[in-house]
Amino acid sequence: MIDPRFAEHLTVFVDVVRGGSFSNAARRRGLTPSAIARQIDALEHSVGVPLFVRSTRALAMTDAGERLFERAQRLLDDLADTHAEIAAFDGAVTGVFRLACFPTFGKRYVIPAVEAVMRDHPRLTVELDLTERLADPVLERLDAVIRIGELADSTLIATRLAGQKRLLVASPDYLSRNGAPANRASLSGHRLIDKLHGADLLGWADILGHPAGHRQDAGVVFRCDDFEAMRGAVLSGIGIAFLPDWVVGADVRDGALLRLSLDSESGAESWNMSDTGIHLLRALAQPSAKFRVVSGAIRAVIGTPPVWAA
Repeated sequence: MIDPRFAEHLTVFVDVVRGGSFSNAARRRGLTPSAIARQIDALEHSVGVPLFVRSTRALAMTDAGERLFERAQRLLDDLADTHAEIAAFDGAVTGVFRLACFPTFGKRYVIPAVEAVMRDHPRLTVELDLTERLADPVLERLDAVIRIGELADSTLIATRLAGQKRLLVASPDYLSRNGAPANRASLSGHRLIDKLHGADLLGWADILGHPAGHRQDAGVVFRCDDFEAMRGAVLSGIGIAFLPDWVVGADVRDGALLRLSLDSESGAESWNMSDTGIHLLRALAQPSAKFRVVSGAIRAVIGTPPVWAA
């Protein structure tokens, strides 16, 4: 007969493996290490085999422990998803909402949105992962992620928040000192600002006509891995930038930056007119109440047309 506390002991076992020790699992659960050890003992007694090789220096899983951990993660994640989907029918905005997105986008548009939601729903807490990497809501147990640009084929469910255009911009001071490029050939002789880490992440190849994936090094004088810092660089007159409108659209509208045109070349403006999407993606088919209110709040902060529209 299966121990009626088997599922409870299984969650403790997973916490121990993920935490790397009984002490870390105990801190996470607000228990003592000895209480955690007793639950692991009960689980090992229930399955009839040892799950850990214990020593004073390390805690390692046995073969049986590794197999149980592999199966337990999927089972517990499925249980959590089932709980979340059923709880979504209740309509209560409570618990933890976990979201990942670009740092600049999160600071500008997500934080004001979740602040408004949390004011109206004080039982809601938020964990915001500001990251440049492509976060996975399934593997990382996130309620949602924000992705910007073309979406790859996926089983994730997308909610469109707004559109995005990339703008070629420079400061009035830079243009007064260096002049404005009239076409792609002249642009390649200017001082350019690019994204750090990775080849041509801002899409300079689209403008300069290089093959996809080709790194445009000539003329690049400043690289950074943060959109806000690149905005600061172009505002200070360091060079010309090719940035999303949600980063620099308001600066163009206010006159702090000027949008450049290369319309002396036929067809050269296609890169400047394309509108890709900003999407909120989730894994669960049934959106939770938390997801609905947070997505609505983000759309409200962004506005229609977007507050950054240039």
